[in-house]
Amino acid sequence: MITGLLLAAFAGAMVALQTIFNNRTDVHMGSWATTTWVLGMGFIASLACSLIFEGKRTFELGGMEPWFWFSGLIGVGVVICLVLGVKILGPTFSVSVTLTAQLGFALLFDSFGWLGLEKMPFDWKQLAGVAVIMAGIYVFKFGGKKKTETPQPASSAVGETL
Repeated sequence: MITGLLLAAFAGAMVALQTIFNNRTDVHMGSWATTTWVLGMGFIASLACSLIFEGKRTFELGGMEPWFWFSGLIGVGVVICLVLGVKILGPTFSVSVTLTAQLGFALLFDSFGWLGLEKMPFDWKQLAGVAVIMAGIYVFKFGGKKKTETPQPASSAVGETL
């Protein structure tokens, strides 16, 4: 269990880091070019690792539902939505909303046994946990002290007569 927790925490850190990198790339290239580069580099890296660690098994698709073959297309949606979300909301708020939505949908998939998952019993405490996280994000984003603008004295321009 410890290994799983460490791997999940590391994945969360990598998602946050990738989101920041993607945002910086987007500034220079645009959203679709960023998505192309991110997923293209990911393809090359994962193909190399797969060939090293799994060899010929990389190309054995037998016994798998054909619609699972297209899961990489979902990655296009993930990257483009995060890149655009960060542009609009900023990295912290965007990643927080993304991870909360991920948790909420995972709860739905588990509870209903969708997509071939083993159906897990639904517990209202789980839903309450998601709601608490959502409340925490709201407090994090909107719960700070409001900045009040103090009127600044108008400075006169050079050459202006009083």
